[in-house]
Amino acid sequence: MPYSPPDAPLYEIKADLFKALAHPVRVHILELLVAADGSCAVSDLLETLGIEASLLSQHLGVLRRQHVVVATRAGNTVTYELAQPQVADLLRVARSFLVDRLSTQQEQLERAVATEVGR
Repeated sequence: MPYSPPDAPLYEIKADLFKALAHPVRVHILELLVAADGSCAVSDLLETLGIEASLLSQHLGVLRRQHVVVATRAGNTVTYELAQPQVADLLRVARSFLVDRLSTQQEQLERAVATEVGR
């Protein structure tokens, strides 16, 4: 994933953020962190996600490079947390947007089916 220098235009930095979020596993990781009040041990993430440790490490690396999550180590335990609480807000807005979009599509589908049945 390309690194955005701090002086890059904001739209480039935003695009890199959205690229970092553009994988279902990474979104799932973030949702797990939100559900766990912002932080979670790697061992818990591995257990919940059911993926290989190396794959989880790669996904966490992408999120770290874009400053979406941060890691802390206490002994053998590595914990990840959201870098900013606004990440949870971003996920909530995305969910709301998608629910609204799906609702609209469902209504359109129901109208189309009703029209087809009425013929």
